[in-house]
Amino acid sequence: MSLAARRFAGLAAAAFVLAADQASKLWAIGLLGGPDHPIYALTPFLALVMSWNRGVAYTMLRSDGDVGRYALVALALAGVGLLSYWLWRARSLVSSLAFGFLIGGALGNASDRLTHGAVADFLYFHTPFSLGPLSNYIFNLADAAIFVGVVLLVYEATRRGAEHGA
Repeated sequence: MSLAARRFAGLAAAAFVLAADQASKLWAIGLLGGPDHPIYALTPFLALVMSWNRGVAYTMLRSDGDVGRYALVALALAGVGLLSYWLWRARSLVSSLAFGFLIGGALGNASDRLTHGAVADFLYFHTPFSLGPLSNYIFNLADAAIFVGVVLLVYEATRRGAEHGA
């Protein structure tokens, strides 16, 4: 696959993730954002519930004020810039898609911070087992795309390591 095609695939993945994330959040806010904040059980371990995250993963770096909010947006945009550079230099389709997923996810959550002041989370994974922080985890499609992007990069790195005898 040509360099231009890999770049296009990565940019298309970023655009798709951003669009799907924002559309799903608009839908979730409409469904779950009312005054009674309903919870919809989908499975014994997954539910829909509205939550606003003013921090990053697991609400770390929580910021209720505008200065912190804009600092988190600036951090996300700096990350998008670095990821875009790596996407531009990616040598495989897997890496290009991974960077696209990371960029789209970061832009989706940054967009929430700008428009709502916090990130809209609505997918609630829960289990009765003690699994540490994953016993109760709430996320959105941008978070899922970021996770997939990281998994793809790890896969790519381990595949390359195996090819080179590492």
